[in-house]
Amino acid sequence: MVKKTDRKMERTRRHIRVRRKISGTAQRPRLCVYRSNSNIYAQIIDDVAGNTLVQASTLDKEIKTKYANKAAAKEVGTLIAKRAAEKNIKSVVFDRGGYIYHGVVKELAEAAREGGLEF
Repeated sequence: MVKKTDRKMERTRRHIRVRRKISGTAQRPRLCVYRSNSNIYAQIIDDVAGNTLVQASTLDKEIKTKYANKAAAKEVGTLIAKRAAEKNIKSVVFDRGGYIYHGVVKELAEAAREGGLEF
């Protein structure tokens, strides 16, 4: 009998595997991405202090597109880069959150790079 795979559990396992290798510091914080069916969230986190330095999502008023599509991901990426520049954050470590670097996650990352973040 073939068992059905639990996609959420598989993503969580991939995320744990990635998080073993990367961590955010004050000099180089972690850009963490989470996507749900309806929204996209991005945070810049200092793991040493345990603080969220900057955040952006499709729920923000500056974002025009209110869906979890590529256009919204591009807007979130540019907004997180703009807010990071205001806090003098130039270099980050990218945490894809266990998602495949494709589609929405890729658009967010490329927009953040175009906005001035280095990773």
